[in-house]
Amino acid sequence: MTGLGWGLKSLRRRPLRTALSLAGIAVASAMLLDMVMLSGGIEKSFSELLLARGYQIRLTPKGTLPFDTEASIGGASSVVRAIRAAPGVAAAGAVLGISIYARTPDSLITLFGYGIQPEAQGIYQVTAGADLAPADTLGVLLSETAAGLLGAAPGDPVTLLGRLDPQVGGAAVSRTLTVRGVVRWIYDYRGQPSVGAVLPVMQRLGRDGAVDRASLLLVRAAEDGAVEDVAARLRDRFPELEVNSVADLVVQAKRRLVYFTQLSYVLGGMSLVVAVLLVGTL
Repeated sequence: MTGLGWGLKSLRRRPLRTALSLAGIAVASAMLLDMVMLSGGIEKSFSELLLARGYQIRLTPKGTLPFDTEASIGGASSVVRAIRAAPGVAAAGAVLGISIYARTPDSLITLFGYGIQPEAQGIYQVTAGADLAPADTLGVLLSETAAGLLGAAPGDPVTLLGRLDPQVGGAAVSRTLTVRGVVRWIYDYRGQPSVGAVLPVMQRLGRDGAVDRASLLLVRAAEDGAVEDVAARLRDRFPELEVNSVADLVVQAKRRLVYFTQLSYVLGGMSLVVAVLLVGTL
């Protein structure tokens, strides 16, 4: 009898142990594969998310990342005009993020509000209804979660309120807008209730209109191969701002996720050791 025959005979002699060992090897191998894919897949998924609408460069207040703090960029409209006139730039737009409220018959609902420039936006996709026009100061876009909480659909009126003023016990600014469409905000977490209006409307709700503030600026280079060159020129032109290409943001994210990456390597190594030990028991 050959060695293979003796091995198969030995495995058949203890079927329960053999079955448990094979199951353990399968689980350990699956965990090892999962950890290997996870350790390298996070950066790729993050990069694809940032490029979902084709904008390869972000500008934020110096020393910050997009929506990392409440810091903002003053004079956003003039900065956007200067960027659009820069060589190699195909499109640019400003985004403001603030906390606002919506009035319902019996309560106030807390929402995240996006101030956008619809002609150059890279943070949402329309799923129902229509998009905002660039000068539409009477319209609003809702996420599916926000639409559900407000019981609103395209064509319905929605009353939005700015920051609450404790001295008067209410909001200092409110606007009644008409729902134009339902959208998927690309960077929202699951179930986040968000709304969006053109930048001047959201600035007024946040009482930022006088200084024309934005949280970040999105830039799309005319050619993918020229992204780093365009980013370098923008750094020279706007030294007071943080300019990051998607590649730069992926590096920043990788630094922040270094613990998670190391953990995936440790778990993957443990899975490999367990698989080897289980093979040795057969």
